[in-house]
Order: sequence, then structure tokens, then C-alpha cells
Amino acid sequence: MIETWEQLEAEVSKCKKCKLSENRTNTVLGVGNRQADIMFIGEGPGADEDREGVPFVGKAGKLMNQALIGLGINRDELYIANVVKCRPPGNRNPETDEANACIDYLRAQVMLVKPKIIVLLGSVALKNILGEEYGITTSRGKWIEKKGIMYIATWHPAALLRDEAKKIDFWNDLKEVIKKGKDL
Repeated sequence: MIETWEQLEAEVSKCKKCKLSENRTNTVLGVGNRQADIMFIGEGPGADEDREGVPFVGKAGKLMNQALIGLGINRDELYIANVVKCRPPGNRNPETDEANACIDYLRAQVMLVKPKIIVLLGSVALKNILGEEYGITTSRGKWIEKKGIMYIATWHPAALLRDEAKKIDFWNDLKEVIKKGKDL
């Protein structure tokens, strides 16, 4: 069982549990405040993230940063991670075996951060964290409490790049996160 950040970083950096490790440049563990009340979880690193070793630094990350700034949230106050820690080829969704290989790392991150709120960015994060029975279209914007943590799913920032209409939902969901964060 992983009990420290140092142990987690060491295990992730040398991980070879699945085929994603074969072509990675860097593992992408997470970034931000390790005692954050709010944690964001996405699906997996893209090309920019693989190159830099930091989550959400590409186009989708820049869009997310703009929304956070617009709402007065400092990205450094949050903790941001992904379901998988290595880039899936061609930015495809992680396969079940790949997500399962990484899930204990994500669980360790949640246990170490101890967030009050987890924002699930997109269907991959939603299904891998809360279960296959959840769908992003029906779950988006709704609060779900599990084991003392409040969860809310919203669109992945990459979806906003493909469909501008989703930006309003994303913005409103983040406003709800801020409101709920003040109440906890």
C-alpha cells in the first residue's frame, strides 16, 4: 500500500503495468496543492502533458485555466490528476486494462490529498471513479456523495474545444463547485 508522496512518485515513474509505458516520454502523476479541498480528475495525458510531465497543459488545459481564472480560482489551489499516468496513443481513451493498472495510483492520490470535492472531467473519469453505470450526459452537474467526498461530473475541457455549446454547462458546473466548496 502506498502511504507517501515519495513512494507514489517512485512507483509511478518506473511503472510498467500496462502497454502505455512502452511509448511514454514522461509519466504524468499530478500537479497542484497536495492538501487541496478540490481535486480535478481527467482521463489521461495528451502529447503536451507527456512531453512536460504535467497534466492539463495543452489546448484543453489552457481552456480550463481560462475558466478557472474567470471564476477567481487559482489553479495552484487545486490538485489535478488523471485516471492513467501515461499517454494513450493518438489521445484515444484509456482501455479498461490500462485504467485498471493505474487505478491504485489514483486511489493513493485521493487518500493523500484528502479532498472534500472531486470534479470528474468527462466520461472516462466518471466511469472509472463512480462506476460504469454512470453516463456523463445524465450525471453532469449533479452532486454525488461517496465515502464522505462530494463528486460532480462535468464535460472534459477537450469536449469544449469540439462543442462550444458545452462551455456554458462547464462554467455553471465550476460555479457550483465554488459554491459547494464554500459550504463545506
